[in-house]
Amino acid sequence: MTYKIVFCDVDGTLLNKEHRLLDSTLKSIKALQEKNLPFVIVTARGPSGIYPIFKRYKFVCPMVCFSGGLIIDYNGQVLYSNGFTKGTAKKLINFIEKENLDCTWNIYSMDTWIVKDRADERVAREESIVEAQASEGDVDSLPEGAEIGKILCMCNPAHTVEIENRLKKEFPCLSIVRSSDILIEIMNKNISKGESIEFLCKKWDIDIKETVAFGDHFNDLEMLEKVGKPFLMENAPKELKERIGNVTFSNNADGIYHGLKQIGLVD
Repeated sequence: MTYKIVFCDVDGTLLNKEHRLLDSTLKSIKALQEKNLPFVIVTARGPSGIYPIFKRYKFVCPMVCFSGGLIIDYNGQVLYSNGFTKGTAKKLINFIEKENLDCTWNIYSMDTWIVKDRADERVAREESIVEAQASEGDVDSLPEGAEIGKILCMCNPAHTVEIENRLKKEFPCLSIVRSSDILIEIMNKNISKGESIEFLCKKWDIDIKETVAFGDHFNDLEMLEKVGKPFLMENAPKELKERIGNVTFSNNADGIYHGLKQIGLVD
């Protein structure tokens, strides 16, 4: 099989446990780009959480942000945007606070990241990971007509599944998915990584069977099930390993390089 594009999740996949690129991963990305094979970041992060990666490692690539709610090309041009309204965001945050759900909320709109309290240790940890800074405020801090790309809930891990289920029951109009044991991503309805890669394949005239993807968690599942060659990282949950089957090494052990080498895309 000839593969024409590689899609890759970021946290737990592209980056190791120190949130850095392995040398083998960076060399693989540059080798693909030298062959004019697109390498596309597909992440729940916003653009502000990806630009520091580009700066540190001196490369750029297309990126799918907010798990599919925003797609940006090589040149920084927006190819697709589908967020929800400030009104919907208010209802969601009011529910979280009224029900005393054991989490803290984060609002993302393009490059803007708004939180209730920057002193919250969960927010501080996220700032250090993505190397971007949040601002304190609420939905009304955004300009009129602003589109919400994502609301992120940082949860007590003991209650993440319960919170996810309650949010799904209360807001069937939104896409809600766990991206780790402590994180829940909330986007507009029908937004997913799987839908986003289909959009790009159609736009760039690539057969979905000629695609490769790497991921490590539940929000990667639809993407992994759609592509021609899925690779699940060794650090993924057992349930996903049983479902996907094709497991490469972990994000700390050259998993991306070994996957690409296995199918002949890198030496």
